[in-house]
Parts: sequence; structure tokens; C-alpha cells
Amino acid sequence: MSSFHRISLDAMGGDNGFPVVVAAAIEALQEYEDIALVLVGDEKKLTEELKKHKNTHTNRLSIHHASQAVAMDESPALALRKKKDSSMRVAINLVKQGDVDAVVSAGNTGALMATARFVLKMLPGIDRPALCTAIPNSITHTHMLDLGANIDSSAEHLYQFALMGSELVNAIDDIDAPRVGLLNIGEEEMKGNEQVKLAHELIKQGNFNYQGFVEGNDIFSGKVDLIVCDGFVGNVALKTTEGLAKMLSTELKAGFTRNIFSKLAALISMPVLKTFMKRFDHRRYNGASLLGLQGIVVKSHGNVDALAYAKAIGIARKEVKAQLHLRIKTTLEAMMKEKIKD
Repeated sequence: MSSFHRISLDAMGGDNGFPVVVAAAIEALQEYEDIALVLVGDEKKLTEELKKHKNTHTNRLSIHHASQAVAMDESPALALRKKKDSSMRVAINLVKQGDVDAVVSAGNTGALMATARFVLKMLPGIDRPALCTAIPNSITHTHMLDLGANIDSSAEHLYQFALMGSELVNAIDDIDAPRVGLLNIGEEEMKGNEQVKLAHELIKQGNFNYQGFVEGNDIFSGKVDLIVCDGFVGNVALKTTEGLAKMLSTELKAGFTRNIFSKLAALISMPVLKTFMKRFDHRRYNGASLLGLQGIVVKSHGNVDALAYAKAIGIARKEVKAQLHLRIKTTLEAMMKEKIKD
């Protein structure tokens, strides 16, 4: 058995294509000595791209040919039916076959969800997969799910999201009893729609360190470790956060380069500015876990650079080390036994 954590990369997926994936793979191999990566895609193109890089760690980097690619705007149903030899499908197949331990893709989110669900299947007791990622807060970071995999989730789905997210935070951040909050328009129990109120009651009765309802500002306060929400709400919140971070970055740069005095102020403030920019650089939080599957799947943003994609590979590595999907499965099985007893 290989001593490396093996991860396949959908090399043809994403807005920026294989050059970014290849550069990210090399960067990740330099950072993590315990991983082995498989670039899945057009063998000729990937081989040519690798020639542009030195120190490619050939003992831990290989290419697996796939003749097709899924377009970013392609119908998930069409991709599932017609693109059986796509880089995305083949990369996921490698997980199913046991050739690798996880897959990372920056490709079409809908197609990735549909293909991963079809190939890997759902964990028993989980109805829908959910996307979860970390968002920086005033202390460290807050994990949040769902971020767009499901736009109309029931109370039972939100309960399942809380279970999967808690296991992720426990495994990745080593927090024994992650504080869980349910995103709502207020903290009072009478607020929110029927779906959220029902989910509140279900989660309250579960085996969680449940803190009750939280509001949008609590995403950044550090009040909880995990925020649970519907995918429609979560995706809007995530994109708003990313947009705000980009705007602040742009405005800071513009403000500090406006004239000679602001440039001097920037020079004096540079150490603080660098720390701030690094702390809230959205690229460093790239990589959303697709939870609920019988395998590890990490979704990278489509329009990212090598640094961001390498961070997504790092997320996959952490989940493989923690055997996250098996932990969720074990928790679900224990819950089912308790229900039978009751």
C-alpha cells in the first residue's frame, strides 16, 4: 500500500485550465511531502506543460489520459451522459476504483455534483451532498454549509448538514465539540421561516454543541465554529463576502497610491498591511468540501490561480488524513442504532 495520500486532479476543469492546475500541483508537492498527485486530462497537453516547469517531483506526479473535458457552462445532465471520458469523470472514477483517495476539481459545479453523486453514491442516511468551506473571522475562521449545492433544503437536510459539518470541523480543526449555529434573520426563536424553525428544533434535539440561531454578522465574529444554512442563502453570503474582500483590497491599494503622502503612509504601514492582506486573502481559503458522498471530493473555485488551487489540494489532503467520509459514515451508523433502540 502506498504511503502517500493520493489525489487526482481534474486538470482540464476551471476557467483557467490545465496551466494553473499543473503549476498548483507542483506547488502542492513542494509543500506536502506525503501526497502523490495524478493529473487527469489531455496527456499531450499536460506533458508539454510539465516541460515548462523544473523540479516536477516525477516520483509523486503522474498523468492519466482523458479525451474529453466538461465546459463550465455545460448542462450537468449532458456532461453525465455524453462525457464519460471527461477529465472530471475519469478523476472521480479513480476514487471509486481505489486508485486515489480524493479528487479536486475547479470545473463546472453542477456537473461535478451530478457526476460525483452518480459514481461515488451517497452515504446511507444522507439525502443530498453539501458544499462546506472556511471563511475567515475575527479570531480564526468559521466553516459554513451549504454554499450552493442545494437551493431548497428541508429541515431534515439542514440537520444532516449540521452533522456532516460538525464531523468536518472536528476532524480538520481538531475541535471536540464544534459550536454550531443555524443562520437566520434574528436570534429570537419566533423569527425565521418554517423550514428554519423546524431545523432549529431538530438540531436542538441532536447530539450537537448547538448555540441556536445566528445572524449574518456572526459569520465573522467567531461566535460559532460552524454555520448551517440553505444553499441559496449560503452562496449569496459567500459571494458577498468575497466581493467585499476584493473591494476592500482594491480600495486600500488605491488609497495608498493616490499621492506621495499616501505612498509614504503605505510604506510605514506595510508590515500591518501585508499581515492584513494575507489574513483575509480569499485565495488562501479556496476549496469547498462536497460532503455526504462515499468518497472525498473538493471543489475549487473556477477562476483561481495556482496558489488558490494548491490550497484546495491541501484541503483534500487533510480530509484524506482524517478519513472524513468514513467518520461521517460511522457517526450516521451510530445514530441509526440509537434510533432503533429508542
